[in-house]
Amino acid sequence: MASTSAVLGSQHSDTNIGSPNQNRFALISLTSLFFMWGFITCLNDILIPHLKAIFDLTYTQSMLVQFCFFGAYFLVSLPAGHLVKKVGYQKGIVAGLVVAALGCLMFYPAASMHSYPMFLSALFVLASGITILQVSANPYVTLLGPKESASSRLTMTQAFNSLGTTVAPYLGGLFILNEAANAMVTTPSADSVKVPYLILTAALLLLAAIFAWLKLPHITSAETEKDEVISGSAWQYRHLVLGAIGIFVYVGAEVAIGSFLINFFGEANIAGLEESQAAKYLTYYWGGAMIGRFVGAAVMQKVAAGKVLAFNGFFAAVLVTTAILTSGQIAMWSILLVGLFNSIMFPTIFSLALSGLGKHTSQGAGILCLAIVGGAIVPLFQGMLADSMGVQLSFILPVVCYGYIVFYGIRGATPRSALKQGLA
Repeated sequence: MASTSAVLGSQHSDTNIGSPNQNRFALISLTSLFFMWGFITCLNDILIPHLKAIFDLTYTQSMLVQFCFFGAYFLVSLPAGHLVKKVGYQKGIVAGLVVAALGCLMFYPAASMHSYPMFLSALFVLASGITILQVSANPYVTLLGPKESASSRLTMTQAFNSLGTTVAPYLGGLFILNEAANAMVTTPSADSVKVPYLILTAALLLLAAIFAWLKLPHITSAETEKDEVISGSAWQYRHLVLGAIGIFVYVGAEVAIGSFLINFFGEANIAGLEESQAAKYLTYYWGGAMIGRFVGAAVMQKVAAGKVLAFNGFFAAVLVTTAILTSGQIAMWSILLVGLFNSIMFPTIFSLALSGLGKHTSQGAGILCLAIVGGAIVPLFQGMLADSMGVQLSFILPVVCYGYIVFYGIRGATPRSALKQGLA
């Protein structure tokens, strides 16, 4: 973990960053990356029902899409940390874009071979590239300016990530599911993914070329401290460990809900929508997250982050419970509104968990990055529940996840020293 920690989340001296104009240009450039990986990640929600129908999969088998994608975060984060420490943030970004482009390119032979394992392999390679991007770009954003505004910068760039997730369902439904629906009149085929993912390949390679050419500010603070011997461990901080669990259940719940929305809207007692029509409604789910991030960034200037987190977690749980217990339009719009309350959870849990870690901040950020594997595990378990008790009742799992987030916002995010003072 120590090697990754030198790269992830190091928030020390600002003396080596570029000028305000250089930093502003760098941040504007980086928003394109956040948009792109949001777009690609959200396309999984389109792929899941599509591949489920093409290969006649169970819900559990179809959730292997998210298992392979988010499993890459767990397996690749540490090697990515080694890579970025060795080559730097900018070259790490370029490497991530190239690897992600290779993953997109692999969709073409996967479709030609009509092979589900090949699709899963392509998704793992694609997600490996996204992971390298995350390891490079997230800490780079936090270092491009004063430490005090790091959370604000990250929240704003995450909003552009949400813009990508908002646009992806509509375009994915248009170019993948619509074409697939027409093709399946004759014979099931995965060919509808070929052109969209070839376009993504070209876009990623173009971005790689641009970032290889750009002159971005060089940050050396992480490098200068990489050999420093630090006593103790980030694992000794209770609020960090609980925060890692928070990241695990939050990412898991958000991804699980998004993964099941199209199938949920296809249920006769909910909306009975065709896949291509249901896909368009995902825009509201992810669009709510985008709006909420802009609003949340402003609200947290006035209200404590922990209280905002608990508030959002509570209403997310209430909305999912409503979707379980009702039907028709009420159930449909209740689950869509969850996106609005998801909005601030990731950056808020992330920043609360790292609060007060000092020299262990970097290692703590690495631990939180590994916890993103919740996006692989929770959807898989929800898939098992869906196979055994139906799609609607399977949403009980995200309710449990949001219940934990409420606890973390109220009490879990408070450092142990503050808790002792409160009891004194």
